[in-house]
Amino acid sequence: MILYRTAEALFVEHDGKAYRLGETSLDALIAHDDLHGYLWAQTAKSTPSNEPIHEKLLAPIENQEVWASGVTYYSSRRARIAESKDAGGGDFYDRVYTAERPELFFKAVAHKVAGPNSHVKIRHDATWSVPEPELTLVINPRGQIIGYTVGNDMSSRDIEGTNPLYLPQAKVYDRSCALGPGLLIRNSPMPTTTQIKLDILRANHSEFSGSTTLAELKRNPATLVEYLFRDHTFRYGCFLLTGTGIVPPDSFTLQSKDEIRITIEGIGTLANTVE
Repeated sequence: MILYRTAEALFVEHDGKAYRLGETSLDALIAHDDLHGYLWAQTAKSTPSNEPIHEKLLAPIENQEVWASGVTYYSSRRARIAESKDAGGGDFYDRVYTAERPELFFKAVAHKVAGPNSHVKIRHDATWSVPEPELTLVINPRGQIIGYTVGNDMSSRDIEGTNPLYLPQAKVYDRSCALGPGLLIRNSPMPTTTQIKLDILRANHSEFSGSTTLAELKRNPATLVEYLFRDHTFRYGCFLLTGTGIVPPDSFTLQSKDEIRITIEGIGTLANTVE
């Protein structure tokens, strides 16, 4: 089942049919004791809706914080070392990759998150910008993973590469994060065979395409959540991006009007244009 959010209501889609939920909020649903069971009950007693919900989707977030993980794939480790070699950051990222404690950082508040078919931004003071396609965990206030969505952790590689301490400036700015198209509500972990695919189109032509699977993810999602919830409380739950395993070549940088399409099996495609 996938939860979708529009300006009018919340919807749950099951077996290709969409059901409009009653008076509730995404905050309340994420905090629910048994969200999966609740949604099953709602679909069983409701009539499918004919509303064209996929044409007016919003980011599936209300009052949650968005956090992110770094250097969780070997390809990401390699890219971080390469981009920061002149700043002496190579050993720094290698140690992050092998350390017991993961890299976690704050990414966005809800009103700065882009939704499906809207725009993401690249920094005006960056010269090397890329999208980072990531499986994103939906976590309830009790620290339980209740679902998954597609995330885009936009990154200014030249800024972070100058000095690792510049990571907040490279990663955290208006519309530097996108989530969607909806929330896959699932009690069990995603299969390691799950594919993540990135396509970047420029003037309707493919500029870059790449893919990976969750088998390449070094960190266990449950472990990432356990570290995030150490001495942290999330009243409305939170989202956690789990890192990227797809890195465009060093010669590539995003341009205005590029279209970014990130697809994760079982969830769908998050499409955004660059501003």
